[in-house]
Amino acid sequence: MNVKKFTANTSREAWRLVREALGPDAVILSNRTVNGAVEILALAGDDVSSLAEPAVEKEALPKTAPNLFAPERVHNVPAAAQAEKFDAVQAREREISLQELNAMMGEIRSMRGMLESQLAEIAWGTQQKREPFKAVILREMLAAGFSASLARYLLEKLPANEKPENSIKWVKSVLSRNIGVMENENEILDKGGVYALVGPTGVGKTTTTAKLAARCVMRHGAGKLALITTDGYRIGGYEQLRIYGKILGVMVHSVKDETDLRIALDELKNKHTVLIDTVGVGQRDRMVAEQVAMLQGAGTKVKRLLCLSATSTGETLNEVVRAYQGDGLAGAIITKLDEAATIGSALDVVIRQKLNLYYVANGQRVPEDLHLANRHYLIDRAFKLKRETAPFRFQEDELPVVIANTARTMNDKSLREVSLG
Repeated sequence: MNVKKFTANTSREAWRLVREALGPDAVILSNRTVNGAVEILALAGDDVSSLAEPAVEKEALPKTAPNLFAPERVHNVPAAAQAEKFDAVQAREREISLQELNAMMGEIRSMRGMLESQLAEIAWGTQQKREPFKAVILREMLAAGFSASLARYLLEKLPANEKPENSIKWVKSVLSRNIGVMENENEILDKGGVYALVGPTGVGKTTTTAKLAARCVMRHGAGKLALITTDGYRIGGYEQLRIYGKILGVMVHSVKDETDLRIALDELKNKHTVLIDTVGVGQRDRMVAEQVAMLQGAGTKVKRLLCLSATSTGETLNEVVRAYQGDGLAGAIITKLDEAATIGSALDVVIRQKLNLYYVANGQRVPEDLHLANRHYLIDRAFKLKRETAPFRFQEDELPVVIANTARTMNDKSLREVSLG
């Protein structure tokens, strides 16, 4: 019996050496990994017969007794099958190792996050003692509704040796500079085109459409304007816009799908301005994508204006913008300004998402309660409408915890794109 040892970097290379030396009928006695290499002990198929017992002794055994010395009892399995089995074992081991590595990396990331939060909290506590005016600015921004991450980012970028009384002015100027607005109303009223007001339910799209329609009629007359509604789901949705249209002397067209919209826009191509009031769709509804696709496939360039309610939280507004963003989103309109306790959250989202703000709406009157966006007025109003009630206003000893929670968001791309001057 001649047992041979084969060593190679991989299992398949080792199997190849076995087959070349001992043939395809070689019997694998053992395989293992030694110092990163695969080591195989193998025996030629002809040598296996020597392990069998003598013929005389075999006859003495009962016919039903198993032959313990038969070649198949000595791992008499083809080399290819052994290779597949060994590869499967190695693959399983790699899978387990990968799972363990992922779990370990998750723990490391968690520990890193905790460490970053604790360091941020300690650093802020030290800075708060050295520069107490920064705590005042932070409280003002949080009370106005701006996010803690944006507030911390601006405080870290505050010019050195800036006088405390000028610091809040610098912050306000940076915030104003980063709010994109439609400088002149002529972009809509004089240029015309097809505009669709989109957004979640209840943000005031129909009323805002009526306000815009009234401005168009006052500028160019009722004959130059057309109204379209896709709101066939909400009870009274079409009827509400039809009433506004009747007051303005403008026909309202109702469409159900992309084909209807194509036909309607083709019939109305001689109109100077076409306003589309769309059905309200929640930002997590798959119908958002279907609605965007319908407007983009209408055969005519449709500019979408996203209506954002000032009463919504920053987290909700961020979701809305991410859902409705894409080709064709011309800008945004902030609605319900009169109902919001704070408006910093809405302005924070406009700054982060680089939205072009067209109008702000602050009431139900048509068309009076629609105004061209004024960045300086909005920032000034945001700091005047700050939270004054104790349950929602951060206290001095709570600020380090607030700053600590921003540790993971300071690398946000939207913050790095904020223009400082």
